[in-house]
Amino acid sequence: MTNERCRILGIDPGTLYMGYALLDVEGKQASLVEFGVLDVHKLDGQYARLQKEFFFLQDIISRQHPTLLAIETQFVDKNPQTMIKIVHAQGVAIAAALSKDLPVYEYSPMKIKMAITGNGHASKEQVADMLQRFMHIPATEMPKKLDATDALAIAYCHFLQRGLPISDEHGAKDWTSYAKRRGMVPGVATTPNERLLAALKGAKK
Repeated sequence: MTNERCRILGIDPGTLYMGYALLDVEGKQASLVEFGVLDVHKLDGQYARLQKEFFFLQDIISRQHPTLLAIETQFVDKNPQTMIKIVHAQGVAIAAALSKDLPVYEYSPMKIKMAITGNGHASKEQVADMLQRFMHIPATEMPKKLDATDALAIAYCHFLQRGLPISDEHGAKDWTSYAKRRGMVPGVATTPNERLLAALKGAKK
């Protein structure tokens, strides 16, 4: 376990909407700085959208001084054209981070969902709900678009993989105890270490 401070920039790459989130980590605690969605769907053409995303990320890195970038990768879609466009968006985000000398960490969608909910096939809504509980985000401050909570999930996944337990003001130290206290059924590993190993060392579909 480490007491180092860092600021994680989580990015959910997209061709029409890009989710972003900033998470401050100090010791065993993680606090939300900001999260939201960059809307580029009205711009004319894929390259104009990618350019907007690139400059937006450079700007937020310059203003908020994150320590690293955590990004979703290994996206799979039945439509090859959609996959290509998402890969382009991933590349732009990574290039923006590298242009500012930020290290980059990549996580697959399944690993992110597993780390947050204990279920690698959880829905985006389930991920958002767990994050709202973990981070104590008021319902009025939850974004309408799930791209923002997806980005927060990516940042929080990186926080978890550093070996830091989940901690809330009501005493839950990990997802399993949190779920049990609320009558939920985890259906996964029973200790934080087992859950994180399953999530971060290659959970299988």
